Amino acid sequence: MGDTGSAGQSGGPADLDEAATVFAGVRPRLFGIAYRMLGSVTEAEDLVQEAWLRWQGYDRATVTDPAAFLATVITRLAINALQSARARRETYVGPWLPEPVDTTADPHLGAERGEALGLAVLLLLERLSPTERAAYVLREAFDYPYRQIAGIIQVSEVAVRQLVSRARKHLVSERRAPVSTAQQRRLLTAFVAAARAGDLTALEDLLAADAVSYSDGGGAVRASRFPVVGAPRVAKYVSAFADRFWVGVEVEFGTVNGQAAALLRRDGEVFTVLTVDASDQGIDQVLWMMNPAKIAAV
Repeated sequence: MGDTGSAGQSGGPADLDEAATVFAGVRPRLFGIAYRMLGSVTEAEDLVQEAWLRWQGYDRATVTDPAAFLATVITRLAINALQSARARRETYVGPWLPEPVDTTADPHLGAERGEALGLAVLLLLERLSPTERAAYVLREAFDYPYRQIAGIIQVSEVAVRQLVSRARKHLVSERRAPVSTAQQRRLLTAFVAAARAGDLTALEDLLAADAVSYSDGGGAVRASRFPVVGAPRVAKYVSAFADRFWVGVEVEFGTVNGQAAALLRRDGEVFTVLTVDASDQGIDQVLWMMNPAKIAAV
């Protein structure tokens, strides 16, 4: 496939138009790979733009499979970007949560399946190495053959199988089996109603015993800078600010990252994206995305 960073010849306007058409055809997949790798809409868009610039300047006549070539470019860019992103996230103010993305028009974000897209899963993927994450994303969401993944991330096929296996085991060990989409939506709706009413008993009944509440304000808005752990503490935390937080709030239920989410508006502006991750034990995680920079896309 050649060096994905090399510059080369470029043709005239007709050739560039064809290059743009080819790129547009695979763009949703490129964004889907980059977003799953980075958990950030903004950073994923930047990488897609970088991939386009490389494709524009490359000797495209030497490329036999543009989709495979561009998948390699975006994955390698994402692996490099993730390494620097992790350093930034170490100094992030409060809990870092993935940036929610609207999946109404494209439920799987250019993928074969909706794997590695839910916010809770993206949060777990943060603990993998960049190459583990790449191997898992390419295999589980996009169904790439192990041999092709090996070429993309430049390891052996045996190593790819080990990377994917380790990633799967990590996710299984760290997360209970999730409830159905319909049940997750019902639990979210019930949680919003209980939270709005400040109903301590109802909140505790909805939460798993070891539930955790994460609030991502990024230092830009008031939000808890530490996760709140345990059903009693989460219920008390949520009910304690009910009389202030929910004043003048309109709730709209939508779909982000392939799952139900509550979009909370005040004065017509979305100021919080709220979602829950749940199992048969109840709500395991409550995710409050409040960082204005992260909810602009939603």
